[in-house]
Amino acid sequence: MQPEQLLAMIEQQPKVAVYAYAPMCGTCQLASKMLDVVEKVGTAYEWARINLNYYEDFAETYGIESVPCLLIFHKGQLMEKIYAFQSVPHIYEKLNQY
Repeated sequence: MQPEQLLAMIEQQPKVAVYAYAPMCGTCQLASKMLDVVEKVGTAYEWARINLNYYEDFAETYGIESVPCLLIFHKGQLMEKIYAFQSVPHIYEKLNQY
């Protein structure tokens, strides 16, 4: 997904979850598996996974401090950034808050 496509999705879709990762990050690989489960359970979110190495402007715009990071958008507005992927139920609960 190109950066402009990601920004358009955030603006156009009511609920968007963006997972930012780095390929060599072991914690990111574990977090990705947790998100696979959350996606399969089903949510009202459109999902995007981005390799942060190619999205420097996005990281700067949204103040991403480290990876893994899950950004939750509601109606184009950033609602929350999650850095601690504690459990699948925790992530699911966070998503359902918005």
